[in-house]
Amino acid sequence: MSEDNDDSQKTEDPTSKRLDEARAEGRVPKSQEFNHLLMILAFTLAVILFGRYAGQQIVNMSLPFFEAPDQIPTDLGHLINMAWRILGLVLLAGVAPIVLAFLAAFGAGYLQFGLLWSAENLMPSLDKISPMAGFKRIFSLRSVAELVKGILKITIVATIVGYFIVPSIGDLHKLIGMEMVQLVAAISDKVHILLIGVFCVMGVIAAADILYQRWEYMKSLRMSRQDLRDEYKQTEGDPLVKGRLRQLRMERARRRMMGEVPKADVVVTNPTHYAVALKYDQTAMSAPKVVAKGTDKVALRIREVAEEADVPVIENPPLARGLYAAVDIDQEIPPEYYKAVAELISYIFKLKKRRL
Repeated sequence: MSEDNDDSQKTEDPTSKRLDEARAEGRVPKSQEFNHLLMILAFTLAVILFGRYAGQQIVNMSLPFFEAPDQIPTDLGHLINMAWRILGLVLLAGVAPIVLAFLAAFGAGYLQFGLLWSAENLMPSLDKISPMAGFKRIFSLRSVAELVKGILKITIVATIVGYFIVPSIGDLHKLIGMEMVQLVAAISDKVHILLIGVFCVMGVIAAADILYQRWEYMKSLRMSRQDLRDEYKQTEGDPLVKGRLRQLRMERARRRMMGEVPKADVVVTNPTHYAVALKYDQTAMSAPKVVAKGTDKVALRIREVAEEADVPVIENPPLARGLYAAVDIDQEIPPEYYKAVAELISYIFKLKKRRL
C-alpha cells in the first residue's frame, strides 16, 4: 500500500498515548514566529527602558568634546574613567537586549509546550547526515511553505516599516538644527513607534502561526483505525487473549466451587434450573454460608457432585431462586432467609443425627 493511501486512512485524532510518545521523542507543536515575537518584545522593552537613557548619557558625556574641548582634562586618569563610563553605557545598550532576547527565546518554548527534555534528539541518526534525507527536507512541501511564509512575513514587516518611516522623510531637515539631546529624543520616539508597530504585526502573524502549527502537528499524528486497534492491544491486551484468560479464570473458579460441594450440608434446587449448596459450621459461622451455586448445566453438575458425595438434595424452588439471586459464593445468608434455611439445616442434621 502506498504512502498516500496510508495517509488517507489516518482519519482519527491521536490518542493521549500517541501524544505522550511524540512528546517523549521531542515532537511538539512549536511556532518560531512566537519566538520571534517575544524576542521583538524583549528588544522593544530594552530600547524603551535603557536605550534613551544610555543615549542621553552618551550624548551628555560627548558634548564637552564638541562644545569646549579645550576645557576637558586630559590627564590619563580622567580619560580612563570616562572610557569606562562610556563602555558601561554601550554594554547597557547592547547587552541588555541580547540578555532579554535570550530569556524571551527560552520563555517562548516554555509557554508553548512547557519544560521538555528528550534524549531522542541527541541520539545519532543516519537521516541527519544523509544527503538524500537532507535533499528531501530542503525540497519538501513544508520547506516550501516555510519559504513562502518567510517571504510574506518580510513583505508585511517591510510594508509596516515603510508606513512609519516614509512620512518622516520630509522632516529630516528639522533634525539638522536640533540639539544633540533633542535629536536623541526625536530618534527614540520614532524608533519606539516603529518597534511597537512591528510588534503588533508580528503578534498577528504569531497567533496565526500558532494555530497553523498546532493544526499541522495534530494532522501529522492522526491515526488509522488499525493504529487504534494495535494501540488498544498494546495497552489493554488482545481481546482474544483476554477472553481466553477470563475463560480460564472462570473454569478455575468453577473447579474450586465444585470442590466445595462435597463439603456442603445440603443442596437446594429448583429442581433443575437452580442449585445452591449450603454449609453450616456452628463453631465458625454465625449463619449458613453459600459454598456453590449455578444455573442450568452448572446446577445439574452441582446436583451430580452432591449425589456422588451423599450430600442431601432438597427441592425448594422459591428458596433456591432467592438464595441464588441474593447471596454470593462464600457469603453467609441474610436474616430474611434464616427461618427457611434453619428448617432445612435442622432437618438434615436430624437425618445425620447431628446436634444443632
